Amino acid sequence: MRILSPEEVGAALDYPRLVEALRDAFREGLEAPTRHHHTVPSNAGPDGTLLLMPAWQVDTYIGVKVATVFPANPERGLPSVLANYLLNDGKTGEPLALVAGQPMTNRRTAAASALAADYLARKDASRLLMVGTGAMVPELVDAHASVRPIEEVRIWGRTPEKAQAMAAQLQDRGFRAAPVESLEEGVAWAQVISCATMSAEPLVLGEWLQPGQHVDLVGAFKPTMRETDDACVRTAELFCDTFDGALSEGGDIVQPLNAGVITREDIKADFSMLTRGQHPGRERAEQITLFKSTGAAVEDLAAAILAYETAVEG
Repeated sequence: MRILSPEEVGAALDYPRLVEALRDAFREGLEAPTRHHHTVPSNAGPDGTLLLMPAWQVDTYIGVKVATVFPANPERGLPSVLANYLLNDGKTGEPLALVAGQPMTNRRTAAASALAADYLARKDASRLLMVGTGAMVPELVDAHASVRPIEEVRIWGRTPEKAQAMAAQLQDRGFRAAPVESLEEGVAWAQVISCATMSAEPLVLGEWLQPGQHVDLVGAFKPTMRETDDACVRTAELFCDTFDGALSEGGDIVQPLNAGVITREDIKADFSMLTRGQHPGRERAEQITLFKSTGAAVEDLAAAILAYETAVEG
């Protein structure tokens, strides 16, 4: 069994190839049952979450990711999300590789947002607002820039010093980046708004949205968490990675659904529909679109396969 290091995984999962791997995986319809989602009590901070995410491609590959989410980890100098992935042979069940789950999870999450933007963001979108200052921010910027001509990036965070540091990091990566003090002003400026936070309360308000914008929601992975308010989901055309995840886990969808603010029919399409041409995605230049990502085992399997096959070929 091969052990793929974080460096090997990072090198293998470049965004152009990974976005296409995810597109192919959803189009082909890999098997992925609902992930197991368990709360892990903690005496040292907010409760953690244990995620078990299996998926398989018949007679080809079987895989499962074991991931943990501990919101207080950044204060300990650790990422909020930690994971490992076990990839097995689909015919025999033989273990093939243990894949470093941290870079794989970050890359496939950002690639999913990029895949959504490829269908939902305006073709000429060049201004990106990042809401949040965590480890996902550089990945999301790189991913969005792989499918749209992103030229300028603004960063908003609860801690201005962290926003400034992230802007400097993005400048070093070649982007024109700067922090923004007012989230409202940042939203009004942006053409793509990407949120990657652990927020339990809405941050982006619907009254701030402008025609033609695309909203990308990566955080708020529990029903009790939110990054947007009711006005936002009422205003935008809604899309998701999987209906299963969005309808049961993503607070930005679950809460307004339960409150009767939106209905199931308001969620226009998921990745399976978009990749198979069953929904065209963005239909009008002035349309406001919103994509809710909850993460899917299909994405993990596609990323693990790409990392493994790249390593074998190399």
